[in-house]
Amino acid sequence: MSLGNELRTVLRGTVLEAGDAGFEAARRPWNLAIEQPVLAVVEAAGADDVAALVRRARLAGLTITTQPSGHGASGDSEGTILLRTGRLDELSVDPAARTVRVGAGVPWGRVLEAAGPHGLTGLAGSSPVVTVTGYTLGGGLSWFGRRHGFASSSVRAFEVVDATGAQARVTAESDPDLFWALRGGGGDLAIVTAIEFDLHPAPELYGGRMLWPADRARAVLDAYREVTASAPDELTAWFELLQFPGAAPLVAVDSTFLGAGGDGEALLRPLEKVDGRISDSRGPLPVAELASITAEPTDPGPGRSRSELLTGLTDEVADVLLDRPIAPLLSVQVRHLGGALARPSDSAAGHLDEPFALHMFGIPGEDGGAAVAARQREIADALIPHTTGRKPFTLLAPGERAAQAFTPDALDRLRALKRHRDPRGTFRGNFPLLSGM
Repeated sequence: MSLGNELRTVLRGTVLEAGDAGFEAARRPWNLAIEQPVLAVVEAAGADDVAALVRRARLAGLTITTQPSGHGASGDSEGTILLRTGRLDELSVDPAARTVRVGAGVPWGRVLEAAGPHGLTGLAGSSPVVTVTGYTLGGGLSWFGRRHGFASSSVRAFEVVDATGAQARVTAESDPDLFWALRGGGGDLAIVTAIEFDLHPAPELYGGRMLWPADRARAVLDAYREVTASAPDELTAWFELLQFPGAAPLVAVDSTFLGAGGDGEALLRPLEKVDGRISDSRGPLPVAELASITAEPTDPGPGRSRSELLTGLTDEVADVLLDRPIAPLLSVQVRHLGGALARPSDSAAGHLDEPFALHMFGIPGEDGGAAVAARQREIADALIPHTTGRKPFTLLAPGERAAQAFTPDALDRLRALKRHRDPRGTFRGNFPLLSGM
């Protein structure tokens, strides 16, 4: 009996293997530049299906890689069963308690649509189609992280299937070690089927994008440095160099402010003084329209990214970023961190001492992405005196390792938990904890 037919005997959901119609599409991750040579794809019908799959894989000595939507895939999935949890789509908001419960397949856009009418928000990032679960397991760098910390810090409970196939509710009281690890430690220790987390007040939200031609980049960066030097935790601003195919290069500042528009506008006044603005979309912003600021693609496509953590935005850093065009990259983005992200947290995500994150993105060409990778490496190498080598887990790229995201103590603790909780290696996260040992 083939693996697919064997799995169909114990699962209610869809099972696909090589040769089945739809298998090639089902195994693809969000980033189409990444190959996933998996043995089979399982689309679970519910948590019971997940538990049944884990029990069968454990008995057969097989490994499961879980991807709700395919975001964050690293390509480290060869020979695994790819589990899709998109059908676990429950969503329930409790406005009085300011909490929400979501299934593993729920994207952030749905959460914001449900929470916004109550004057509440979750700690979402820039994309509405990234799932809450995958994002939160990686820590989750939110627009509102400076005010409220990593998204993982807002979790109250996880519902999981462990490496024996048992279902459990994990809280700080019921299983403090696993609760600590799942808040930012990745998907290598258990399969999360649902999350309950705190929502945060957002009765007023202001934000949008300011855009200039690239010849104003240095003036914009100077103003951006002035804004971020004294920004309150409620304000988040991202500086971005853009080079869209067939268009002139641009420079943008994207921002959100948890508060009244007049206050947010005043905080961004130094940027308004930079002349030559092409457009300015800032204004009162419904929570559900948060993704409109950057308008990231909502369909899969190929890409190559690289991120670094910056110790500051010195003149030397500015020179590296601005002295040459970013082509063939599509974007080079600097995110302001600090605030609550820099404060200690009792989670695997920990905290970030670095005040800025650099994120570089390009679309691979006919050379398979070699030119994009070379330009990213050139920028990163030039910035070595101003980077720490650590990378946020949620911004790891294919070819990088989980070890780069954690402090040595946190990594040791996570690896000990992996050996204890999953000694047979039934689970393989996108970035395995034991990789490179």
